[in-house]
Amino acid sequence: MQQLNQMTMLAPDNYVRRTSSTVPFGYEMSPVDGYLKPIPEQLNILKEVAESVHAGEISLGIGVDWLEAETGRKMSRAGLKKHTDKVYGRLAKKS
Repeated sequence: MQQLNQMTMLAPDNYVRRTSSTVPFGYEMSPVDGYLKPIPEQLNILKEVAESVHAGEISLGIGVDWLEAETGRKMSRAGLKKHTDKVYGRLAKKS
Protein backbone atom coordinates (compact mmCIF):
# COMPACT_ATOMS: atom_id res chain seq x y z
CA MET A 1 0.00 0.00 0.00
CA GLN A 2 2.82 2.39 0.82
CA GLN A 3 4.43 1.75 -2.57
CA LEU A 4 1.13 2.56 -4.33
CA ASN A 5 0.89 5.89 -2.48
CA GLN A 6 4.44 6.74 -3.52
CA MET A 7 3.63 5.94 -7.16
CA THR A 8 0.56 8.19 -7.25
CA MET A 9 2.50 11.05 -5.72
CA LEU A 10 5.00 10.85 -8.60
CA ALA A 11 2.42 11.81 -11.24
CA PRO A 12 3.34 15.12 -12.92
CA ASP A 13 0.98 18.06 -12.54
CA ASN A 14 -0.33 17.89 -16.11
CA TYR A 15 -1.46 14.26 -15.78
CA VAL A 16 -5.15 13.68 -15.11
CA ARG A 17 -6.79 11.05 -12.96
CA ARG A 18 -8.36 8.22 -14.90
CA THR A 19 -12.10 8.09 -14.23
CA SER A 20 -13.36 5.49 -16.73
CA SER A 21 -12.22 2.49 -18.72
CA THR A 22 -12.09 4.58 -21.91
CA VAL A 23 -8.99 6.66 -22.62
CA PRO A 24 -10.22 10.07 -23.83
CA PHE A 25 -9.04 11.66 -27.06
CA GLY A 26 -5.77 13.52 -26.50
CA TYR A 27 -4.55 11.25 -23.70
CA GLU A 28 -2.67 7.97 -23.34
CA MET A 29 -2.05 5.60 -20.48
CA SER A 30 0.72 6.79 -18.19
CA PRO A 31 3.35 4.71 -16.43
CA VAL A 32 1.75 5.85 -13.16
CA ASP A 33 -1.28 3.68 -12.39
CA GLY A 34 -4.60 5.51 -12.37
CA TYR A 35 -3.42 8.48 -14.43
CA LEU A 36 -3.53 9.57 -18.07
CA LYS A 37 -0.73 11.39 -19.84
CA PRO A 38 -1.81 14.29 -22.09
CA ILE A 39 -0.71 14.39 -25.72
CA PRO A 40 -0.36 18.16 -26.36
CA GLU A 41 -0.43 17.90 -30.18
CA GLN A 42 -3.75 16.02 -30.13
CA LEU A 43 -5.26 18.35 -27.54
CA ASN A 44 -4.29 21.39 -29.62
CA ILE A 45 -5.89 19.95 -32.76
CA LEU A 46 -9.01 18.95 -30.78
CA LYS A 47 -9.29 22.52 -29.47
CA GLU A 48 -8.97 23.97 -32.97
CA VAL A 49 -11.57 21.57 -34.39
CA ALA A 50 -14.01 22.08 -31.50
CA GLU A 51 -13.75 25.88 -31.84
CA SER A 52 -14.48 25.61 -35.57
CA VAL A 53 -17.49 23.35 -34.95
CA HIS A 54 -18.83 25.65 -32.25
CA ALA A 55 -18.45 28.69 -34.50
CA GLY A 56 -20.37 26.89 -37.25
CA GLU A 57 -17.42 27.01 -39.63
CA ILE A 58 -17.36 23.22 -40.09
CA SER A 59 -19.73 20.31 -39.47
CA LEU A 60 -19.18 17.51 -36.97
CA GLY A 61 -18.46 15.12 -39.86
CA ILE A 62 -15.72 17.34 -41.24
CA GLY A 63 -14.39 17.81 -37.72
CA VAL A 64 -14.00 14.09 -37.03
CA ASP A 65 -12.37 13.58 -40.44
CA TRP A 66 -9.95 16.42 -39.68
CA LEU A 67 -9.07 14.91 -36.29
CA GLU A 68 -8.38 11.50 -37.82
CA ALA A 69 -6.31 12.94 -40.68
CA GLU A 70 -4.14 15.00 -38.31
CA THR A 71 -3.76 12.56 -35.41
CA GLY A 72 -4.50 9.06 -36.68
CA ARG A 73 -7.04 8.64 -33.85
CA LYS A 74 -10.76 8.34 -34.43
CA MET A 75 -13.52 10.16 -32.63
CA SER A 76 -17.24 9.79 -33.23
CA ARG A 77 -19.45 12.70 -34.22
CA ALA A 78 -21.35 12.22 -30.98
CA GLY A 79 -18.08 12.30 -29.02
CA LEU A 80 -16.99 15.51 -30.72
CA LYS A 81 -20.41 17.09 -30.10
CA LYS A 82 -20.31 16.06 -26.44
CA HIS A 83 -16.81 17.53 -26.05
CA THR A 84 -17.75 20.77 -27.86
CA ASP A 85 -20.95 21.20 -25.81
CA LYS A 86 -19.08 20.56 -22.57
CA VAL A 87 -16.27 23.02 -23.30
CA TYR A 88 -18.06 25.76 -25.24
CA GLY A 89 -21.68 25.34 -24.18
CA ARG A 90 -24.58 23.90 -26.10
CA LEU A 91 -25.45 25.42 -29.42
CA ALA A 92 -28.98 26.57 -30.05
CA LYS A 93 -30.78 24.56 -32.71
CA LYS A 94 -30.90 26.19 -36.12
CA SER A 95 -34.41 26.94 -37.41
